Amino acid sequence: MAPKVDVKELCGIGTKMSNGISMKQENNKECVCTQNSSSNKKVSLKQENSRPKYYRSMSACDVNLNEGKSKQPHSMKTETPPTSLSNLKEKKSKSKHGSTPHIDQLSKDKTEKHKSPYSKLMFFWKKFHKSLSSDEMEVIAYIKDVPVLFFHMALANNVNANAQKPKRNESMDRHSENIVLSVETERKGKDGGKVTTVVATPGQGPDRPQEVSYTDTKVIGNGSFGVVYQAKLCDTGEMVAIKKVLQDKRFKNRELQIMRRLEHCNIVKLKYFFYSSGDKKDEVYLNLVLEYIPETVYKVARHYSKSKQTIPISFIKLYMYQLFRSLAYIHSLGICHRDIKPQNLLLDPDTGVLKLCDFGSAKHLVKGEPNVSYICSRYYRAPELIFGAIDYTTKIDVWSAGCVLAELLLGQPIFPGDSGVDQLVEIIKVLGTPTREQIREMNPNYTEFKFPQIKSHPWQQVFRARTPPEAIELVARLLEYTPSSRISPLQACAHSFFNELREPITRLPNGNELPPLFNFTEQELSIQPSLNAILIPRGAQEASNSPQDGAGASSTADATDATSAPVHQAAASGIA
Repeated sequence: MAPKVDVKELCGIGTKMSNGISMKQENNKECVCTQNSSSNKKVSLKQENSRPKYYRSMSACDVNLNEGKSKQPHSMKTETPPTSLSNLKEKKSKSKHGSTPHIDQLSKDKTEKHKSPYSKLMFFWKKFHKSLSSDEMEVIAYIKDVPVLFFHMALANNVNANAQKPKRNESMDRHSENIVLSVETERKGKDGGKVTTVVATPGQGPDRPQEVSYTDTKVIGNGSFGVVYQAKLCDTGEMVAIKKVLQDKRFKNRELQIMRRLEHCNIVKLKYFFYSSGDKKDEVYLNLVLEYIPETVYKVARHYSKSKQTIPISFIKLYMYQLFRSLAYIHSLGICHRDIKPQNLLLDPDTGVLKLCDFGSAKHLVKGEPNVSYICSRYYRAPELIFGAIDYTTKIDVWSAGCVLAELLLGQPIFPGDSGVDQLVEIIKVLGTPTREQIREMNPNYTEFKFPQIKSHPWQQVFRARTPPEAIELVARLLEYTPSSRISPLQACAHSFFNELREPITRLPNGNELPPLFNFTEQELSIQPSLNAILIPRGAQEASNSPQDGAGASSTADATDATSAPVHQAAASGIA
């Protein structure tokens, strides 16, 4: 496990920052933030000794904008504000509240949605970013034991919006689309259940709408994206998942456009899609009919964790290999998933097949085109995203996959940050302080920050004693600060950690054969041809190259085999 590091030491209390704000500690109780100005006003972040060391709560901090004035948690006094807020007095008349904003007042209407200090301040910033400069935001920022420096970096994607704001919103990539609503008809089935019939378009192939009937509908998941139902197709009896999301009629849905392009054994298949009307006027929903897979890596990991057991290493190899293979495929198409996490890795417990799902955050990345940095679930966010990069690459998925691998080996998340700020702290605890060059590779705008030098923690001490060295070495190559230094997904597939999967005698723990792992397509084998000799086991190459009709097969039969055998046959013969 990662060692405990004093956040004060890590964040460098007592250091001077490039903008003139300095932090100093007085009497080991009060951290005072001062800014060089004519009035020499101070902003003190007073700490309560009664709170636990790592307790991060807004109520644990008093904001004292004027020494000698009464302390007022959660608020800012409007009388004689500090120099850095002098301009705010002139601007506050333009605010709809008519006075200096009160953080509790700002989040009053969203109390339940903004419980953490980070989310409250994020909401504060989004609402008043036009009235406040970055220096003023630094003075307002107060989180116990986390100095202004790291909070500024956590807000990089917002504070730096003025300097590196994308010229257009990501949604502008989508184009207007004529949506044809499907009329849903309902009837009773033979067993008395409700049967719903819609006109749907196949996920792949030409747009030829057809009637699709399904029954036994029930909700299996919901969230901010919409609702997911489980249903059974009447014609085939196949179970499917129907993801229903609210659709903006002005734009094409990026998830739909991406999923229609994807066809891979380790990616959930889009069978049909259709549009339906909602309860409100002009409300339209997009319905994605997907193949149904019952389990997720998250559920499996939680099961073992509750039992105080570790996932068998053979399962970890099988799951991660298929994840890397799916990433290699989508990255070769220029698509970045941007939300890799255990919850989005579907599992068939009987066959051991893993399939990547939920492309709601996915995007086709174009070099030179800006992207939003506030993306990906927190525990799995790459450091360049925390630094507010808007020109990142598909290597953010590689970092996320490395976090998933480490989590399966540890039995818990490797970087369990409580907030965007704390996420970076957790990463530095293990990887150490990034060098100036590494920071430049993540986001050039932060090269002038003075970071305290924290040494990296040996990977062997992060994991359990019995963790295979190959697994630790793979994690180390995935979790690199510099995006370009992280190995590619296909290089990960070729790593020695997965050599056991390439042995012909390898079986699942239940005795069943492994799922297809080496049925590579021509497109997959063209990504990094130098790896093909490793990716395709010798046994698979020999099986592919041997005649199907025995040793006496004619040259005509060989030619026939070359076209009917698995796609990797031609590539395998070229490797030898």
